[in-house]
Amino acid sequence: MPVLASHRKPRTKVRTTPAVGFTTAALASVTLLSTQSATAAPAEPKPAIEDVQKKVDELYRQAGSATQQYNRAKAASTAQRAKVDTLLSDVAKRTEKINEARRELGSYAAAQYRTGGIAPTATFFLADDPQAYFDQSQVMSRSTERQQKAVDDFRAQQAAASKKRAEAVKSLESLTETQTTLRSSKQKVQTKLTEARSLLSKLTAEEKARLAELERKKEAEAKEKAEKLARRQAAEAKEREAAEKRAREEAAKESGGDSGSGSGSGTGTGTSPGSGTGTGTGAGGSYATKAEKVLAFARAQIGKPYVWGASGPSSYDCSGLTQAAWRESGVTLPRTTWDQVKVGTRVATSDLQPGDLVFFYDDISHVGIYKGDGMMIHAPKPGANVREESIYYMPIYGSVRPA
Repeated sequence: MPVLASHRKPRTKVRTTPAVGFTTAALASVTLLSTQSATAAPAEPKPAIEDVQKKVDELYRQAGSATQQYNRAKAASTAQRAKVDTLLSDVAKRTEKINEARRELGSYAAAQYRTGGIAPTATFFLADDPQAYFDQSQVMSRSTERQQKAVDDFRAQQAAASKKRAEAVKSLESLTETQTTLRSSKQKVQTKLTEARSLLSKLTAEEKARLAELERKKEAEAKEKAEKLARRQAAEAKEREAAEKRAREEAAKESGGDSGSGSGSGTGTGTSPGSGTGTGTGAGGSYATKAEKVLAFARAQIGKPYVWGASGPSSYDCSGLTQAAWRESGVTLPRTTWDQVKVGTRVATSDLQPGDLVFFYDDISHVGIYKGDGMMIHAPKPGANVREESIYYMPIYGSVRPA
């Protein structure tokens, strides 16, 4: 019997390789295009050097403000620590007094235990001599008074010690808060300075040269303003001197008569009006003497580095320098610019005298010592040294005469 042929259709072979190859190629193309697009995205434009200068100046100003926060917190921390130490010492002394009172009470209790608690009537009948009983009774009465006083003292010492202990705890809590502020301010200063240094480090040599040129231009403009102020102050001083001279001459004429020449020479000694002028500025003369000491000290610090939070002798921040300089003349200033601006008398820029303090920026974060002719001595900023500079280098907030 013949074998029947199979009618099953042969399977068609499907070739998948080309499709896979196409898909892979397509994905690779998309990836390549995406990469190229990302690479081809325009880079962020580099800031103009003028903008960098403004940004760096602003960061230094913010660092200066944070430095004043740090200085205030540090001064408060020091004062608070001294207060806590005093309170803890007081608590220790009062605790010792409590212990003494406790020991005294203990001795009374022991004595009472030894004598036993016999009733007064029984003691009277058992006594060999009634008079001796009455004498003993009087002694015991006084002893009871002493015991009561000892109890009262103990309670008073306990209450006082408890009060001082509560004060110490409160002061310690306040100290902890102040120290937290201190750490926070320190971190803020360091962050601002790091940001400023980072900006400057990214500049090319050409950009650094351009920045230096902008600084020189800024200094020149500030110096020109200082010279104008110096000329105006000199002219005003000359006018005042002329007015005083006229006033002296008229006073001499009025007191004059024929002995005018005699009086004239009398006015010569009577240029004790000259001394009169001296006395008129007598307060000013005393201020000028102090200011000379202040400026002598400040000049001696020129060239020393600015270090935030420093108050000498090898480095200073702005308010550390002003505080140390005025201390030389016997005047104690607070530590921060915010507190120094409240000391003494406010003066207009046009009325500045050597020794006056000039404050800068709306947040009063910088200060310098006026030396005359529109110039000051100050500790400028991190990376710079104590130097002379025009008061117009920064926006002026106001000025004070500390003494």
